[in-house]
Amino acid sequence: MASKIAPMVFRAAAARCCSKPAAAGAAGAKVAGAAAARQTQIRALSATVSRRSDTLNVHRNTPDNNPDIPFKFTPANEAVIAEILKRYPPQYKKAAVMPILDLGQRQHGFTSISVMNEVARLLEMPPMRVYEVASFYTMYNRTPVGKFFVQACTTTPCQLGGCGSDVIVKTIQEQLGIKAGETTADGLFTFIEVECLGACVNAPMVQINDDYYEDLTPETTKSLLAALKESVNDVSKAIPAPGPLSGRQTCENSAGQTNLLSEPWGVETTRSDL
Repeated sequence: MASKIAPMVFRAAAARCCSKPAAAGAAGAKVAGAAAARQTQIRALSATVSRRSDTLNVHRNTPDNNPDIPFKFTPANEAVIAEILKRYPPQYKKAAVMPILDLGQRQHGFTSISVMNEVARLLEMPPMRVYEVASFYTMYNRTPVGKFFVQACTTTPCQLGGCGSDVIVKTIQEQLGIKAGETTADGLFTFIEVECLGACVNAPMVQINDDYYEDLTPETTKSLLAALKESVNDVSKAIPAPGPLSGRQTCENSAGQTNLLSEPWGVETTRSDL
């Protein structure tokens, strides 16, 4: 709120200080009224709180993310890398930077500076080129995340669809006891808000790791999070299948089939003369 009021207050005060005193009497009142009318046109240009961050383009060493922490791909992943490199001419193997970064993230848990340096070594490219890719695409988590990475879409379709994404975000925060951008104390859940994930027709929805969970309600969201947490200690615990949690298949009409209700027909109906 302060960011909305402060610019307007400062500009209004400056306008009053800089304006010349009006003449007394009716003429002065007229000039004062005109000046007041002009001042009412001043408005704040800041609409939201400024959130400055260097997370996306600056690396700062931490105990769990610094170049001194060794990282090597496992033999199994080295075999996968060999298959990936077969897709590209030898002189263009640096084009494989994105899938290999993703592989390193899946092995290590996040895209640390050590992962990026190892990818640069394997592809024989300057480390800075790898840093540029990892810092541009938000799919690469350059800080540690929980076992279950919960990304809630809060773009317009999800805000308007179903119960609305605001309700889902509130439910997640209450259920996990954290706010957006935080990780639970047990390291199981990290929660953030993201832009459109492309499942607008099944809004509201969240992405957890690689899976989409759609048509959410507060109740199904709580059940989903509880099932994920219980599955950590009990592998027999059933986790809801990805997709709509409302019971419908993919993005079919929730009211059921409304077209193609009869047997299809062809030229025997349209061309009886044939």
